[in-house]
Amino acid sequence: MNKGNIILVGFMGVGKGTIARQLIKQSSLFAIDTDDLIESMENRKIKKIFEQDGEAYFRDLEKRCALWLEKNVSNTLISTGGGFFKQENLNKIGKVIYLQSSFEGILNRINNSEDAQKKLKKRPLLKNLEEAKKLYDIRVNDYKKVADIIVNVENRDTIDIAKEILEKI
Repeated sequence: MNKGNIILVGFMGVGKGTIARQLIKQSSLFAIDTDDLIESMENRKIKKIFEQDGEAYFRDLEKRCALWLEKNVSNTLISTGGGFFKQENLNKIGKVIYLQSSFEGILNRINNSEDAQKKLKKRPLLKNLEEAKKLYDIRVNDYKKVADIIVNVENRDTIDIAKEILEKI
């Protein structure tokens, strides 16, 4: 069943939201973000959800979000949180595009952004870089396994990345 959705996956900080915004500018796509949906559902930020209820609770919210997307959303660009790719129904929601970058490339991207401190602050799993790197190493192959399309985004302009994605879809 092709719902016409495009799902952006990749490690936290890789630029899923930024690239989604660029894709919107270059196409007629409508976009939503799973973290934004979850924050609206809970009426609190992801960071607070992690602090108050833990990661397991947050993953349950992601699962609810994934089931809702599968049933209710079509012809939409969906940017996701870093762990959303684990949803069992991911391929039923849409075509999966893995935004690929090295861990160092992701850190450079975040640290070189205008609002670097804000971006780091909203990513609770990046507090401990050693642990974050371990998580990255675990997830890299899993991202590749779920991806229909892989796009290397490291040290690239978002306009070029969006053009490549639109060509491949």
